[in-house]
Amino acid sequence: MTEMSRHANGDSDPYWEGARQRRLLFQKCKGCGSVQFPPRHHCAACWEADLDWSESSGKGVVESFTIVHRAPLAEFRDRVPYVVASVIVEEGPRMLTNIVGEGALEVQVGARVKASFVSGADGETLPQFVLA
Repeated sequence: MTEMSRHANGDSDPYWEGARQRRLLFQKCKGCGSVQFPPRHHCAACWEADLDWSESSGKGVVESFTIVHRAPLAEFRDRVPYVVASVIVEEGPRMLTNIVGEGALEVQVGARVKASFVSGADGETLPQFVLA
C-alpha cells in the first residue's frame, strides 16, 4: 500500500487506497455477506470481525439531498452552491456525499448516480457522485 491518507485509520486505509486508484471499495462480511460503509473493525450486522473488501459498481440512487447556499467555513465559500446527498449504492450501503458535475443542482430524490473521484488541492481523492 502507498502512504496512508490523512483521513485513514487501520479500518479505512483500504477504502482510501481504493479512492486513490479511482475504485469505490466496501467491506463485505465473510460470515453473513453484509456489505457496509463506513469501514469498521467488525460487521455491523452480525458483529463478526472477518471482513473482506469488494469493489462497488459505483451506481446508486439519491435518497435525500440538500443544496448548501451558505458556506459553513471560509474554505467552502468558493464552492457554494453545492449538493450534499444521501446515496444508497447498488450493493446496499448508504453514503453521505456530494453530487458534482453538470446538472448537480437539478438533482432529485430517486435520481440515478454513479461514482466519480475528485482530487482536492491537498492531494486527497474523494469519492463523490455525478448524475447518471
